[in-house]
Amino acid sequence: MKVTINGTMKELTNSSCLSDIVSQFCKQPKNIITEVNGHIITSNDWNHTSIKEGDQIELVAFVGGG
Repeated sequence: MKVTINGTMKELTNSSCLSDIVSQFCKQPKNIITEVNGHIITSNDWNHTSIKEGDQIELVAFVGGG
């Protein structure tokens, strides 16, 4: 299935829900905010959010510093 992740087209084979994608592309999921097709998805809903062909996903990491 082809989806867009952070503006780049990706071919996914074993990703049926958002939690699969987060674990595949993010080293520290606790610091991630996700958006699917313009809608913010909370981490509580990652396992229940199905990913479909053509979806646009944004994975945004919060980084601390000063």
